[in-house]
Amino acid sequence: MNLRLSRRVQRVSLSANAAAKSRATELREAGRDILDLTTGEPDFDTPEHIKQAVYAAIAAGATKYTPTPGVKALRLAVQRKLQRENRLDYPLADIVIANGAKQIIFNAFAATLDDGDEVLVPTPYWPSFPDSVRFNGGEPVFIACGLEQGCKLSAEQLQQHIGERTRWLILNGPGNPSGAVYSVAELQAIAAVLRRHPQVLILLDELYEHIRFDGQPAQSLLNVAPDLQARCLLVGGVSKTYAMTGWRIGFGAGPQVLTEAMAVVQSQSTSGASSVGQAAALAAFDGGLDFLPEQVAAYHWRRDLLVNALRDIDGLEVLEPQGGFFVFVRCAGLLGRYRPDGVRLNNDADVVAYLLDEGVAAVAGSAYGLSPWFRLSIATGTDNVAEAGRRIAHACRQLRGAT
Repeated sequence: MNLRLSRRVQRVSLSANAAAKSRATELREAGRDILDLTTGEPDFDTPEHIKQAVYAAIAAGATKYTPTPGVKALRLAVQRKLQRENRLDYPLADIVIANGAKQIIFNAFAATLDDGDEVLVPTPYWPSFPDSVRFNGGEPVFIACGLEQGCKLSAEQLQQHIGERTRWLILNGPGNPSGAVYSVAELQAIAAVLRRHPQVLILLDELYEHIRFDGQPAQSLLNVAPDLQARCLLVGGVSKTYAMTGWRIGFGAGPQVLTEAMAVVQSQSTSGASSVGQAAALAAFDGGLDFLPEQVAAYHWRRDLLVNALRDIDGLEVLEPQGGFFVFVRCAGLLGRYRPDGVRLNNDADVVAYLLDEGVAAVAGSAYGLSPWFRLSIATGTDNVAEAGRRIAHACRQLRGAT
């Protein structure tokens, strides 16, 4: 069959995270001993009070179509959450609900990008950022933010990359894959640049807002620069904080003209998000965060386990994450070395393939726009994290030097 695919879909690719997860699952199902450190999916269960609220909602008949912008009760809960946890005030009309934060981001770009419009994407980045831009006709403009600067965008870099076609800046913190957290001073410097360019919108991806290892509360660009709120889309959800990845609920908070346009986009794709998912999210946002310190402490412990295991390995440089679920590792020092079977490691994909053969599934840094690196998830059991560190150390010791 001569099926012609659109140029639009050919501009994007299958998520590298999903591909790595799928390969690890295949090997495990085939009987291989594989530690899967590929995805940022909490190993904790959804809190019980949320599940109980959903049972009650189903029993009460909350199984019908929902309004495209989201159930009003949930949008009000998001409004309260933003006031209580983020110290931000939003009118109800500025809040929209979607089938996960990824759809919020996609809808925003669909509603605002024309062909050739540019979106500034600091690297390393979450892979869906540039592909969502490309799918909607835009052009991602990558800004390399390496190890030397903690994988964080500087104000100077931002100023250098803003051009006539710049439509958006993406700012992600705590970062995926880096775990980087911007300081108040860094956010103030970025805000000062943005004030000079009022045509630039700002997408604030704050999914990992409460997974921080410095003991500080969630900190947003809008907390240090509230005057930019009319140009910002704040993206959040329930998947990471509440261990609710499968419930597929995200929210966006931004100017009403944008959120209304995003609802138009969604009305012609999925329509309103799941009724039971929204009931779960309502219970999550109104149920408090008492369960969270124990989970953050577990992530912190796992981070330290893995960072300490990798820090002294010859050929690796570890960026210690300040938040999130990931440890991002530079592996330039391994390139040119040889595996025990004589195969040469030429890039980070080769390193990740070798680690998979040694029983640890990771994701190559090239998927996040920064090579040669690889990403490891700590959103898995503590024993798995500790054993992964041991296996990686053993694998690296087996490598032979370049000849």
